[in-house]
Amino acid sequence: MAPILTSFKDDALIALDNLADRAAGLVTPSVRLGVTGLSRAGKTVFISSLVHNLLNGGRLPVFEPVRSGRVSKIRLEPQPDDAVPRFQYEDHIASLVRDRSWPDSTRAISQLRITLDYESASGWSRLLSPGRLSIDIVDYPGEWLLDLPLLSQDFRQFSDATVQRARTGMRAGLSREWLGLAATLGAAMPADEGSARRLAESFTGYLKACKEDDRSLSTLPPGRFLMPGDLEGSPALTFSPLPDLPAGRAPKDSLWSMMERRYEAYKTHVVKPFFREHFARLDRQIVLVDALQAVNRGSEALKDLEQALVDVLACFRPGVNSWLTSLVTRRIDRVLIAATKADHLHHESHDRLERIAARLVSRATERIGMSGAGLEVMALASVRATREATVEHDGHRLPVIVGTPIAGEKINGEIFDGERKTAIFPGDLPEDPQLLFEAVDRQPTSPSTTDPSMPELNFVRFRPPHLEETRGGLKLSVPHIRLDRAMQFLLGDRLA
Repeated sequence: MAPILTSFKDDALIALDNLADRAAGLVTPSVRLGVTGLSRAGKTVFISSLVHNLLNGGRLPVFEPVRSGRVSKIRLEPQPDDAVPRFQYEDHIASLVRDRSWPDSTRAISQLRITLDYESASGWSRLLSPGRLSIDIVDYPGEWLLDLPLLSQDFRQFSDATVQRARTGMRAGLSREWLGLAATLGAAMPADEGSARRLAESFTGYLKACKEDDRSLSTLPPGRFLMPGDLEGSPALTFSPLPDLPAGRAPKDSLWSMMERRYEAYKTHVVKPFFREHFARLDRQIVLVDALQAVNRGSEALKDLEQALVDVLACFRPGVNSWLTSLVTRRIDRVLIAATKADHLHHESHDRLERIAARLVSRATERIGMSGAGLEVMALASVRATREATVEHDGHRLPVIVGTPIAGEKINGEIFDGERKTAIFPGDLPEDPQLLFEAVDRQPTSPSTTDPSMPELNFVRFRPPHLEETRGGLKLSVPHIRLDRAMQFLLGDRLA
């Protein structure tokens, strides 16, 4: 069952927002596409590549409206929401194309509007009027989605769940300082701003340690503790869950009552506005998943990613939108789960990557399928940073990928300088993804212990590719893997 996230008042405000959106859509039809994913999944790169390929005539053979020539004009336009920062497409694509460096990660919500003029595939529709569709791309951190389940949890439930996670696996060592401080202070001690700040800082340090690249854990609410923005230092971000709360209510003027009040303020002033003003207004959604990072970091990271995706997808409002019901409510009628960085594997393993992604979200997607919403899982690379080749090794032909690893990346003790191309055999993902999840169940709690049932894999980060210029001086569009298939699923029916 999906968590109950809104009250009657919230739903009334959402209905008013939807009525305003639908009224604007009578003049300029639009679709709101949400792009999210946890850290390092490639949200910024996906949007930049999608827009660049549309604007620069990229190879999009599966995206039927472009392939058939029905799209006559594509342009960026001012976004409709003046209070939302613009997605800085020009800066991000300059990093990719000119500097051959990956753009900065998503740290706040942003938006971009791209409009397509097209000729309908239906003869009757062509007679009525030329088609026009604005795509409002809404980029937001996946960590913010992990906050939405908090709307259905009180402070005790939040504390119990967070502390239970913190006492298991590799988290146990990372949380020792924070939990020790909380136990020393005690929930019943008098409320004190200095103690509250020390506790919040220690809890935030624990979350940051979980997120480090060598651990890559994913279930880390509250999301704004890692991305505070202009809320840094505010009381709404100066709280912490408390371990082993006794039965009953918080004593008046206690540290417990202070933490509880600030937790509720966080939900009221941070989580609810994001849900109402942005998330509840989406029509389509793509969730980018860096499954390779989790597999590479070990079975505990893989299991944690699975739980994070369960929590994220449980917050969606999937379903079929009718003309009448969409006036007051809005359902996400297509959801794409995309396993990113497919270019880190030989194409022979892409179907295996898709199966791993499907297995990661299998617990969460049954409800989406039952709602009638469209659902698809695919492996893609928003920007293809490698090419494929074969090499001879000990009398065997091995499929490899060739690219320029980022400076500092290393395999088997070799550290790359960021300039030299190299051929890498990434290893083989298992044909049956269940093997990885059975390995999860057998994984010892010590993070230093290697699980022999996990595959030997060599994944490194590559620099973006060098793009050749045409005779006119224009750079070719960014290469990709299955970006056009993603466009067709998410947008093709709206351009029919």
